[in-house]
Amino acid sequence: MSLADKALWVMERNSSRELTLGSIAAACEVSRSHLANAFGTASGWPVMAYLRARRLSEAAKRLAAGAPDILTVALEFGYGSHEAFTRAFREQFGATPEEIRNSGSTERIELVAPLRLTNGCARTPIPTLRELRRLRLVGLSAPCSYESAIGIPAQWQAFMCDHYADIPDKAPGIPIGVCRAPDEDGCFEYMCATEVSTACVPRKPLAALEIEPRGYAVFEHRDHVSTIFDTYTAIWNMALPAAGLNAANGPVLEFHNDDFDPGTGLGGLTIWIPLEREGRGR
Repeated sequence: MSLADKALWVMERNSSRELTLGSIAAACEVSRSHLANAFGTASGWPVMAYLRARRLSEAAKRLAAGAPDILTVALEFGYGSHEAFTRAFREQFGATPEEIRNSGSTERIELVAPLRLTNGCARTPIPTLRELRRLRLVGLSAPCSYESAIGIPAQWQAFMCDHYADIPDKAPGIPIGVCRAPDEDGCFEYMCATEVSTACVPRKPLAALEIEPRGYAVFEHRDHVSTIFDTYTAIWNMALPAAGLNAANGPVLEFHNDDFDPGTGLGGLTIWIPLEREGRGR
């Protein structure tokens, strides 16, 4: 069973309990960042967005079947008040709980069924454990999600064409990709960056970022860069758990190989996953 499948089981089994990204991650014995990445890359859903959609879908079925009391349904599916439940219900379906109960049908709304994930089709990469020195980076950062990651190549194009040449004190080496840890809604910052030799305050829209020294699990992605999410899915769901490693809540780094060709997307890169400093503890 993959990590994403474990998280699905926890969410479906505990639909009436209060769950957070942290509590689901704890039940799966991984960090919040590890779970958010594992679930997002495998399913395309942020953990908490999927949980809300599933709970509200089951609540809608109960209402359409004639549940006599909306507050009781709200409490059963983890909402503390009629108002909070109605607000979330309307945001999800564009209709109120009363409208669905009165119509006796869910045909007008789009319910979310339980996911059935199939992982492990891609080969499971084997990590190399490495220590990374302190890095000072300057780059172009933009909000991202699992659904909008297709925009990252255009972000690289803008960084390299419009900003890279003007960054002072660049250190030798190919630019680096930085994925910040996802938040509760599965949103994260992606930065196209280059290492610099001195601390500086860059001109907007560029930003500075310092990466602290720590241990990393390093994975190779040898295929075309467009398939990198397949490698990430295998890393988060299979490779890290198989190696007994737990990812820290820190930025993931992408180091392009020396022969990487941005024109073709070939040449490969290495993915550096930050690790908890003390084994699997959080």
